[in-house]
Formats: sequence, C-alpha cells, structure tokens
Amino acid sequence: MRSLWTPSLVFGGATFLRVVLFCYGLFQDAYSPVKYTDIDYFVFTDAARYVARGRSPYDRETYRYTPLLAWFLIPTTWSGTAWFSFGKGAFATADILTGWLLVLILRSQTGGNMSLKNSLKFASIWLLNPMVATISTRGSSEGLLGVMVISLLWAIINRHIKLAGVLLGLAVHFKIYPFIYAPAILLYLSSDPAATKGASTTFAKYVVPFFSNDNIAMTVSSLLTFIGLNLAMYMLYGYSFLQHTYLHHVTRIDHRHNFSPYNILLYLSSSSPSAASTFHFESIAFVPQLLLSAVLIPLVLAKRDLPGTMLAQTFAFVALNKVCTSQYFIWFLMLVPIYLPDSSLLSKPRLGIVTGALWVGAQALWLWQGYELEFLGRSTFVTGLWGSGLLFYAVNMWILGIIVDDVGKKPMNDVSRYRLRDETLAAQESKG
Repeated sequence: MRSLWTPSLVFGGATFLRVVLFCYGLFQDAYSPVKYTDIDYFVFTDAARYVARGRSPYDRETYRYTPLLAWFLIPTTWSGTAWFSFGKGAFATADILTGWLLVLILRSQTGGNMSLKNSLKFASIWLLNPMVATISTRGSSEGLLGVMVISLLWAIINRHIKLAGVLLGLAVHFKIYPFIYAPAILLYLSSDPAATKGASTTFAKYVVPFFSNDNIAMTVSSLLTFIGLNLAMYMLYGYSFLQHTYLHHVTRIDHRHNFSPYNILLYLSSSSPSAASTFHFESIAFVPQLLLSAVLIPLVLAKRDLPGTMLAQTFAFVALNKVCTSQYFIWFLMLVPIYLPDSSLLSKPRLGIVTGALWVGAQALWLWQGYELEFLGRSTFVTGLWGSGLLFYAVNMWILGIIVDDVGKKPMNDVSRYRLRDETLAAQESKG
C-alpha cells in the first residue's frame, strides 16, 4: 500500500485544504451576515489603497503595521475581484513554504536527521492544521511572519549567519516580538566548544565566546537591516510610522476577543476617563512578560536546544501578553513540530492527551462566555470571562513548565539523543 506520508500527498493535501477554505470563505462572505474574511484584511487592503494613491497607509484608521505590508498588498487594489484576494493567496502560500522549511529543519542534524516520512508527519501538524489554514485564508498576515521566523531558524542551524541577521531584522520590523529570539540566538552561537578551548578563567570561558565572529556578524547584519528599514519608513511617513507601528503597542488597550487575564482590567481602563495622575498598568504589563521570555528562558535553555528555547520563549510571550488572541497562537504553533518528537507530550501519551484537552477546553470555556456576552447580551465579565481567562492562563503556565522541563533535560551541544529516534518511531508504527 502506498504511504500517505509523501511530499506530493502532504503538500497537495495542505494546498487543497486552503483552496477549499478559501472557496468556502467566498461563499460565506457573499451569503452570510457573519463574514469569513478577517476584519484586519480590510484594514490591510484599505491601507494598500491609500499607498497606491500616494498617501500614507496610516491614513487608514487602526492600521498598526509596517508600511511594507501595505506595499506588498498593492495588487489587491487592481481592478478585478480576484485581485482583492491576492493577499489571502499569498498568506496561504506562505503557510506552505513554512511547512517545507519545517521539513528541512526536521531532516537536519538539529531536527534529528529525521527520515522524510517522519519529517512530513510532524510538519503536517502545521501544514494540515485547520486552525492554521483558516487564519491565513481569512486574511491574517501571520503566515508571512511564519516564513520569516522558520527561515531564521533554518539559517541559524545551517550557519548562514548574515542571512539570519537580515531575517531577524526584517521579522522584528514586521512584528516587533521576534526580537526576543536575539538573546537565545546569541547564546546559542556562543556555545561552540572550540571557542572556549583552553580557557582558564570565567571571563574567558563565558564572556569572550559571546563576541565570536558569528555573534558579531549576526548583530551587525540584524541591526543594519532593522535600522535601515525603520529609517526608510520614518523618512517616508514620519512620526506616524513610529506611533502606529511600535509605540501604540506599549499603551494598547484591546479587550475584545482577548484571552489574557488582563482582559477585564483593559476593559475597565478603556471605559473610564483617563487622567494624568492615573496609573496605567497597560504601560508596564510587558515587564514580567519580557523578563521571562527574553531573559530568563534564553539564559537557562539556549545552549541546550535553540528550537525548543524559541518555542518556550514564544509560548511565554503569548501567554503573558496583555492582548492574547487566537491568531497569536500561530506564533508558537509553527515551532511545535520541531519540539514535539522528543517531548514528554509524545513519550507519555496520557500526558499529551490531557494537556491538549485542557488547552482546548479552557479556550472553549472562554469562548462560550464571550458568545454569551457578545451574541446573547449577558454580562459575563465577572466571573465568567475573568475566571475562564485565569484558567486558560494557569493551563498555559503548566504547559510552559512542561516545555521548559523537556528542553532543560537535553544535554548541551549533544545530538546523540536523535540517532535512534527514527528507529523508535518506526518500531512504534509497526506495532500499531
């Protein structure tokens, strides 16, 4: 019998899934009062229309993104209804490209030299995931970010350092949060045993390797890319670019469709008159978030496993973010296929099933409370939304603990743990 895990079937199935969802979206948009297309897609395309007319994308209210996105979507302004869907097609294609990069990483030494068949199985967690496909075909741009982040990881593990720096600078310009990967990458690149050979002092052993040629090249190329793009955008659009692309997110108050435990506090802040003497917690909510995701996790895990560290960082960043929506889950889901093969969630099936059930169940509980509030008009703020938000937060922290524990158990710079993985997976498959 022909194996189901071949590139043509997996990538063909991923493409077919997105085509079906795209066509269904056209039908729902045409005949249902509840639209399939994400409201953000209309914001993107409106901004592209302004750019096409020689105006600023920030003339479109609520556009909070880099002008590069509006430029990229200029084809949506061309005549013909098909061109309006250009962005959705591009975002879905980016999903597929991300899946291909995942296969390459899984087949590399960092990914455990996995066989093509098994790499396709784990990449299918992304490629054949209905949630991922739905988000891109609704018009969310997270697929583009997925390509940037996974390309960054691929470049690092293949030692294309300058390319990795360019990708990091571009990713941070595009969506801010990937800057949390910089400390982990620098620590990972400084962990080459050859760099500390013969070191006799703590300074020589831990500080000198941090200024390796790879780290310098990574730092310079990423900063040049980030600064160059920002200077260019600032020269074109002035302070509006800084305000809407970066500064807005520091004081952002967005309580709708927000799983965060900060949800109710944000709602209260948005509904009460602001005063100069009032303390606005939303301006400092990022402090514990960045302390954990950008400092503590890299220090503990980076020299053990870079993909696992990036997953832990992203998971912590999303879970602690003051605004936590479903599309943000894409940020860590793209890294799950690389982490999962050696995880306790797979080696202990009961733990994996319970974890998945709790994560989905906590979301379902919150969504039910949100449905009652928005569609039935019932006040479920307390304890409904707030309580379910705290439950979801607690589940996320428990899962983060599992990820950190799994990655922390891996030996430093040791890939021997990967050698028998394909054989183990093949044996499990034959028994099943």
